[in-house]
Amino acid sequence: MVDVAIIDYGMGNLRSVEQALCHVAPDLDIVVTDDAGVIERADRVVFPGQGAMPDCMRELDSRSLRSAVVQAAKTKPFLGICIGMQMLFEHSAEGDVAGLGVLKGEVARFASNMQDAQGNRLKVPHMGWNQVHHATDHPLWNDIAQDARFYFVHSYYVKPGDATLIQATSDYPAPFVCAVARANLFGVQFHPEKSQAAGLKLLQNFVHWNP
Repeated sequence: MVDVAIIDYGMGNLRSVEQALCHVAPDLDIVVTDDAGVIERADRVVFPGQGAMPDCMRELDSRSLRSAVVQAAKTKPFLGICIGMQMLFEHSAEGDVAGLGVLKGEVARFASNMQDAQGNRLKVPHMGWNQVHHATDHPLWNDIAQDARFYFVHSYYVKPGDATLIQATSDYPAPFVCAVARANLFGVQFHPEKSQAAGLKLLQNFVHWNP
């Protein structure tokens, strides 16, 4: 039995995610896979992603992984990372494409004319370290300080249709949702595998999470 399946649909930062998970859980069987059967049998699933949403959706479908991802997101501990979280929603402004529809809401783009408090123009994509403010006391935040910094690289962000999904926000310059959760599912906009101690702790919390 596979303990953790990392979904390979050709678009994720797979090796960094795998290395980080192996670091925090060296005794678990962690595999990178594009096999729907392996995903279905795994105890828990990680769904990473990077690149453009239309490409991600196309590659997922080209590998016949859609149903396995949707089923895993509904039935077992499931972690969506970056676009892996965005794909769980109903629609994305990036390419005007439909997502998987597991969660209600949409994916929007940061405005191109944003400024910080000093009037400096903010770049899109939003890239670098930013504070994450917990909205709830979720088990995946255990032993992670409020407003700890995580690493972001993104031009789009999720706008959940259900406020109860919101687990954390970050500011750029206004607050945006950077983590969501429902039952067995947790999703983050930042990259825990690139976020040093705080990110490793979140991954460790995930592999021990029993929702």
